[in-house]
Amino acid sequence: MTIDKTAIRDAATVIVLRDRFATPSVLMGQRGRAAAFMPNKFVFPGGAVDASDAHIPLLAPLPAPCFDRLDSDATPGLQQALAAAAIRELWEETGLVLGQRADWPDPPADWASYAATGHRPDAGALQFVFRAITPPGQPRRFDARFFLLDADQIQGDLDDFSAASDELSHLQWIPLQDARRFDLPFITEIALAEIGARVTDTAAPPNVPFFKNSDEENLFLRLHGTPQTPHD
Repeated sequence: MTIDKTAIRDAATVIVLRDRFATPSVLMGQRGRAAAFMPNKFVFPGGAVDASDAHIPLLAPLPAPCFDRLDSDATPGLQQALAAAAIRELWEETGLVLGQRADWPDPPADWASYAATGHRPDAGALQFVFRAITPPGQPRRFDARFFLLDADQIQGDLDDFSAASDELSHLQWIPLQDARRFDLPFITEIALAEIGARVTDTAAPPNVPFFKNSDEENLFLRLHGTPQTPHD
């Protein structure tokens, strides 16, 4: 399938927060010099939603407030695909597992290495905290949803990145107070400011900031969400 590189693709990004009540740090890595999108920048793990992500069975869905807000100003029914993409990208780019111990005998091909760890994906610990669309003029454009994840929910050794792909280099836990000293995309700086303002608050935010960049205008919105019919 040919991908339209000028289209805005749905994407999921994971901000993993470690030791949030003591010396908080976030997991970041550096994109390659030859990368078409944000070369050399330090970023959170994440990437575009794949078509198969919508069909990945999750042991637990996203929390209700997050599920509802993801539906605001969006194509209906993307929640499961976004959650699955967040878990998959975290695994692929860092080798860290978000999930629960369970057999998964028939995973899709791009989940086979994850399933081989003896886990199945669980979205219950992901918290939707930020959304931004890449401004016009970039070689790639994404409608990225940022999920906050407490590192305590990760399975295994938080410092073991041996199963990571080579998409991000220099993977490391960066003290939150030092993260903005790195070479960051502008939108990553904004996301860090949002996280820093609520680092010790574990409740879902009352609303989610949304930078909506289009060819016509740039808007800063707040997504409050509309309660949906209860879901499994």
